[in-house]
Amino acid sequence: MNRLFARNALLPEGWRKDVLIEWDANGTIVRAEAGAALPSGEQVVAQIVEYALPGMINLHSHSFQRALGGRTEKAGDAVGNLKDSFWTWRDLMYRFARNITPEHIEAIAAQLFSECLRHGYTSMCEFHYVQRAPDGAMYPRPAETAERVIAAARLAGIGITMLPVLYSYSGFGESALKPEQKRFKTDPQDVLRVIEALEPLRDAQTEVGVAPHSLRAASVAQINEVLLTLPGDRPVHIHIAEQKQEVQQSLDWSGRRPVQWLLDQVDVNERWCLVHATHLMRDEVDLMAQSGAVAGLCPTTEANLGDGLFPLEDFLAAGGRFGIGSDSHISQSAVEELRWLEYGQRLQHQRRNIAVSAEQRNVGDFLWQGALQGGAQASGRPVGALAPGRRADVIVLDDQHPNLYGLALDEVLGSFVFCGNDNLVKDVMVGGRWVVRNQQHVAQQAIAARFKQTLAELREFR
Repeated sequence: MNRLFARNALLPEGWRKDVLIEWDANGTIVRAEAGAALPSGEQVVAQIVEYALPGMINLHSHSFQRALGGRTEKAGDAVGNLKDSFWTWRDLMYRFARNITPEHIEAIAAQLFSECLRHGYTSMCEFHYVQRAPDGAMYPRPAETAERVIAAARLAGIGITMLPVLYSYSGFGESALKPEQKRFKTDPQDVLRVIEALEPLRDAQTEVGVAPHSLRAASVAQINEVLLTLPGDRPVHIHIAEQKQEVQQSLDWSGRRPVQWLLDQVDVNERWCLVHATHLMRDEVDLMAQSGAVAGLCPTTEANLGDGLFPLEDFLAAGGRFGIGSDSHISQSAVEELRWLEYGQRLQHQRRNIAVSAEQRNVGDFLWQGALQGGAQASGRPVGALAPGRRADVIVLDDQHPNLYGLALDEVLGSFVFCGNDNLVKDVMVGGRWVVRNQQHVAQQAIAARFKQTLAELREFR
């Protein structure tokens, strides 16, 4: 039996002292007991740590965009009212995606995943839409690029939920795709073929769901067609109401806002993750919360692209569930996402300490536990808690760092999330296997070398 003894561990019910965690050969927790005695004699323990937390779930990732980070931060030449926005950024991203190969996709994903692990993520939900060759043809293996991302996850040692994307149109009303979108084109049968091809790869570390890209890119009829075949327990993710222009286009076409249209036409429930959902009316907030769907929030990307601020306070008051993702990966830090989720609300409402509940008044604890629960739900995997039946995904904090010196237990997560910019994640275990030690990924140098070579090759296509 594999064992870890934590002087302090974050269990589902909160911080507890002297916690013995045991997991089986498959990487599943079989025991997480507070108030335990330190094993002695023949009952050896693998490691004794001061602070152990469940690893965070990154519920929204476009891994290939990691290689684009920092390369879009130059203002374009605005003509008239055409200012830099999500839409001008998207044009740059399309040009970047034009020349990327499956080998590049794997190398970039491995680099991203190793970085995410070092910053406290132990699971990824990959919203995967680069599925065709540069000329628009399907690869001989229809799941070629998705398999590459899964291979990268296995190399890095991170859990993954692969979400092949349904992407048929360029806008509301089934507008034809633009030439620069030809690598993303899929219809329901394409997506179902990819899902079928990925079935042998499903295991304790890998799940497969689906992602209609958005109501701009997939029709309700197509979404329902895919859902008729997809097993009922698989996760479903969708971009929605990210931009005001998108909302207006939906109104012009259907007379309804995107979230209203989706909830009216599709059975949205706990298996769904509505990504961004930035621009909502109050009735949409309440209906979305009532559906049981998770709000997939990506504050660093939403800020970087000028999307706006999610109505978190109203959503939480309505009983809504949330998780976090790093989306375009201009940050790979779970702490930064949670920090800016709260700070955005403080700036908007000009108050402090907003993400709390009647039962949990500590913002750091509320955010971490809430994002764990929502992220686990959105991933469709047994993660997000140090509890029997869940994966042995554990992050260990650096108890020697000054930011954690002399703190009461109910201050630890507040300091971790809100104090300073040092990475306090020291060691990381995924599925019972240590993949980060002393802030270094076990394959960091080899992965980084391959990533650098990929960057060099891609920059030849400028």
